[in-house]
Amino acid sequence: GNYKRTVKRIDDGHRLCNDLMNCIHERARIEKVYAQQLTEWAKRWKQLVEKGPQYGTVERAWCAFMSEAEKVSELHLEVKGSLMNEDFEKIKNWQKEAFHKQMMGGFKETKEAEDGFRKAQKPWAKKLKEVEAAKKAYHAACKEEKLAVSRETNSKGDPALNPEQLKKLQDKVEKSKQDVLKTKEKYEKSLKELDNATPQYMENMEQVFEQCQQFEEKRLRFFREVLLEVQKHLDLSNVASYKNIYRELEQNIKTADAVEDLRWFRANQGPGMSMNWPQFEEWSADLNRTLSRREKKKASDGVTLTGINQTGDQVSQPNKHSSSLSVQSNTVQSVQSSYNPFEDEEDTGSTVSEKEDSKIKNVSSYEKNQSYPTDWSDEESNNPFSSTDANGDTNPFDEDTPPAMEVRVRALYDYEGQEQDELSFKAGDELTKMENEDEQGWCKGRLDNGQVGLYPANYVEPIQ
Repeated sequence: GNYKRTVKRIDDGHRLCNDLMNCIHERARIEKVYAQQLTEWAKRWKQLVEKGPQYGTVERAWCAFMSEAEKVSELHLEVKGSLMNEDFEKIKNWQKEAFHKQMMGGFKETKEAEDGFRKAQKPWAKKLKEVEAAKKAYHAACKEEKLAVSRETNSKGDPALNPEQLKKLQDKVEKSKQDVLKTKEKYEKSLKELDNATPQYMENMEQVFEQCQQFEEKRLRFFREVLLEVQKHLDLSNVASYKNIYRELEQNIKTADAVEDLRWFRANQGPGMSMNWPQFEEWSADLNRTLSRREKKKASDGVTLTGINQTGDQVSQPNKHSSSLSVQSNTVQSVQSSYNPFEDEEDTGSTVSEKEDSKIKNVSSYEKNQSYPTDWSDEESNNPFSSTDANGDTNPFDEDTPPAMEVRVRALYDYEGQEQDELSFKAGDELTKMENEDEQGWCKGRLDNGQVGLYPANYVEPIQ
């Protein structure tokens, strides 16, 4: 009956095919997620670097990392496709061809092996059963003989027994001896027949076993073949395009030239840039009409500045530095509203949009295309820092602006400061509001312990 272990191995083979498919499917899912994360990272940081203050060849070298991520992402998506479309499907099709399900459950191959072993074992099992029966009969006869001899021996010392009873005991002993001889002969004969049938039994059983071995050999060889193919799909080190990605990345980084970048900055943003010195201009009633302060405030939200011209020896920077820059009224706010890229989203538990809505965060000190005021004239003062800009917004450097009236307020909810410049307080705490609410909904206040910082305006109410 130990052939059942061999039969069970067929069912195990089908289950192992499922396990291998699940294993490959999980790895393919990991490859897909990794590729998506690389793409998202590259897209996000490419925008940050392009908008940030870095320029020139070092900027291109930095952006080369994002290009590398995009190309590697494509390769990992190809790995995912190979695992699912080739390896996974190959195992699935082989399993379907190798194992055939029956209507009543189980597999055809399992039933064939079971029937083959049972048929090969049946004749020998029948003789084994006869041997067991003969053995049992022989042992029972021996036991009976021993009992009869013991009774006869005891009766010889018993004067109460008559000769007739003694004769019966002796006959019993004689008969039991004959039974022992008879059963022994039959036992030996059945054993001999079993021994003669054993070689044929072993041959038949081994024949069925070899069939099972061949079936299992096919599965083991197929698994080895599939695993080697999976290894080839996962091993990107042998992919020529993968090596080229990092060869190209290294070349792009090595092309970064500090001297060239400094020369470009000098020519575009420094003393080497084209100067627009004041020159004599004829008066024109239409073009040179002086705007009053009130008219300036009513000007449109955007104004175009044309005071920056490129020189002939500049390094080409398409779509990033042009001779005319458009300034919007919310330029400073757009710079400040970018969130901090070095802050991990998982640590704070908030999304990027939530960060942007909750508080102004700077990506860098300024953006590459940030505009700077070029109007140095002022009707009231020659100090450029006390003037009103072209959009009518007050200059943050103007210290003459009177401070807002301080007001005592009470906290409605608990608030835990997320940054160093934010206050933390509990519901019911009282504090002093020092500045009114800004456009993003934040106020500046002072706790009773003297700490000054920002807090959400809708978290407090004035004390009546």
